[in-house]
Amino acid sequence: MSGAKDARPVETNAAPAESRVKIALRVLLAIAMVGVGITHFTSPEPFVAIVPRALPWPLALVYVSGVAEIAGGVGILVPPVRRAAGIGLIALYVAVFPANVNMALNDLPLGDAPAPAWALWARLPLQAVFIAWAYWVAVRRPGRVSSS
Repeated sequence: MSGAKDARPVETNAAPAESRVKIALRVLLAIAMVGVGITHFTSPEPFVAIVPRALPWPLALVYVSGVAEIAGGVGILVPPVRRAAGIGLIALYVAVFPANVNMALNDLPLGDAPAPAWALWARLPLQAVFIAWAYWVAVRRPGRVSSS
């Protein structure tokens, strides 16, 4: 026996260490979601104003989405529920998209200050950014790692 180290890669189920950027972006998303979620309760009127008229109980929908934002924001910080919370946030971003479309179509402000039409339309693709953000920091599972 030569005492040489076996050169075959060893498969492991251990997740690779997360980058500081990913952790920082997860915390930033969590803070943003909790902050906006709280605003749904402290100042619901602007959110109620953008709920499409076809949907019933706009204030209740604003409160439900506020709870979902807070729960998702906190949840992505808790490893055992991180993935479920991330999936929940993605579902929330899809669910609130009609309100963003309603804002753009009807030139509705979010709050007191009117926004230029280009800004209302520019918000729409931002939903895809938020979906990708939540997916990357909370849902995506890296594959198995090989190491030597």
